[in-house]
Amino acid sequence: MRRVLLDTECWLWWHFQPDRLNLKALEAFEDRRCPLLFSAASSWEIAIKTDLGRLELPTSPERFVPERLAEDGIDALPIQHAHALGVAGLPRHHADPFDRLLIAQARLERCLLMTADRQLTAYDVDTLWAAHGPPPQPRPRRRSARR
Repeated sequence: MRRVLLDTECWLWWHFQPDRLNLKALEAFEDRRCPLLFSAASSWEIAIKTDLGRLELPTSPERFVPERLAEDGIDALPIQHAHALGVAGLPRHHADPFDRLLIAQARLERCLLMTADRQLTAYDVDTLWAAHGPPPQPRPRRRSARR
């Protein structure tokens, strides 16, 4: 079975708003045979958003993330130099550095990326669409003219 790299938002939905996940996403979380990965980039994003007051957790991120990963049987994916450098060749469909790193990791690790972020579907990466409704059809992006 193919490994699935979890987008930060999907992992948070699983814990706080599971009704936002579609059936395929829920099945991936519940099927213990489906290897799930959680990137250190997502932990970093959660730590920053918590520190900025944009995300509330029931405990500190230092406790919440590792405890939930262990409870759910989700493996941690460290950030390797190849992952960070893989961001350099990505098109500019998305400006968020955490999401760009997840794209690079999914590509290099040959994982499905579970996401509900429409912008991420424009990349050349296999995704597991996690939101309700059909996944968006990627539109070709136009390059803006430089003056």
